Amino acid sequence: MTRPQLVWLRRDLRVADNPALFHASQAGPVIAIYVLDDDAAGHHAYGGASRAWLDLALEDFGAALASKRIELILRRGDAVEHLCAIAEELGAEKVHANRHYEPWWRKQQTQLKAKVDLALYDANYLMPPGSVTTGSGGPYKIYTPFSKATLAMMPPRDLVPEPEIQTPSEMIPASDALADWKLSPSNPDWAGSIRKFWAMSEEAAHVRLEWWDDHVDDYADARNLPSVDKTSQLSPYLHFGQISPVQIWHHFAGKSGKGWKVFEKELIWRDYAQNAICQFPAYATESYRPGWEEFAWRDPETDEGAAKDFKAWAKGKTGYPIVDAGMRQLWQTGWMHNRVRMIAASFLIKHLLIDWRCGEKWFWDTLVDADYASNATNWQWVAGTGVDSNMFVRIMAPLSQSEKFDAAGYIREYVPELSELDEPYIHDPEEHGCRPADYPRKIIGHREARERALAAYKDWKE
Repeated sequence: MTRPQLVWLRRDLRVADNPALFHASQAGPVIAIYVLDDDAAGHHAYGGASRAWLDLALEDFGAALASKRIELILRRGDAVEHLCAIAEELGAEKVHANRHYEPWWRKQQTQLKAKVDLALYDANYLMPPGSVTTGSGGPYKIYTPFSKATLAMMPPRDLVPEPEIQTPSEMIPASDALADWKLSPSNPDWAGSIRKFWAMSEEAAHVRLEWWDDHVDDYADARNLPSVDKTSQLSPYLHFGQISPVQIWHHFAGKSGKGWKVFEKELIWRDYAQNAICQFPAYATESYRPGWEEFAWRDPETDEGAAKDFKAWAKGKTGYPIVDAGMRQLWQTGWMHNRVRMIAASFLIKHLLIDWRCGEKWFWDTLVDADYASNATNWQWVAGTGVDSNMFVRIMAPLSQSEKFDAAGYIREYVPELSELDEPYIHDPEEHGCRPADYPRKIIGHREARERALAAYKDWKE
């Protein structure tokens, strides 16, 4: 019998359009391996919300592989050691894997390639990171020219078919039981509302894609309105690789509407973020622009007032309804509307003067779509510290944003204390003198916060 082909899985938990899985299946009997290697990722090991998603995603993916007579082997620990040991045990001919660009996985890919025959495939982005280059052959740092260059290179690669039903391998290595990993919380089960909100499967990703086909035309005009369901909500499926951006692009191939064109550029932003971490691997922990380490950030670790403010922000008790609705939506669903993510991030950084990395860590733990590159790129964009970012002095006014983007219904859904208030009072109940007793006062006034932020920035620049 042909020697087994190993497939190393990470954020690519899909049967369709999975190059590593398909090419392995063409070469011999397949054994798929998922290694939960928390130590390699360090403090960017999966956060709580992502682990809850991963639990059900692996269960679903294991069943999908079983329908193809492919075993899914689960291991925990050093990925390189486990893969080498399994390859030696089975006399495996080759290890197949889709490329990943997080710094710990890039390191492991290099280590593994030195020990086994490793075949790497481009799978999870419209264009392979590093392939979109300037006229001089270098990488882009700024999004707009990167986006234009990416569009000029379209279409992306062709879709890859599902593997056919396999002849099982004669030898099956030992596997952990998924339940023993205890990825989902139990005491208390704080993820119950997240599981209720999402169906965490490859099939669910395609159900949502079909739904999105009916709504994408509205996206350009409605994407900033948190009170209506007019965003794709495909980000967690993309994050775990239960659907690929190439599948999404080909689904909409030939569509020319404004909504799709705006959404296409957001898929390209996802590619752009990966290119950023290829150039700056520590982008999630270090400000790109020099000097920001000397900025007068308030530190929740050492400053009691900052700690109190950070807790109020994290729990959705700032007294700013649009911010609080977003942070409570995050806690309840593991996801937050994109416009509100910007408002909430700006509030932490500029109203509260708390380092963007504190927010990045909180989102990493609470988002089901907590992508290393996108999370860091978006936080540094808001903070003004990134390679291509907003200016720090551009300070969002959350109360004005709430009215502008008609967030009343969103606030009523996630801040029930305010559900009886009409517009415009619901956007700023304290200002209108109708704040319910069970809703907190503002932890800082907008004008006061703005002046403090601008003064801190001026002092830093001097």
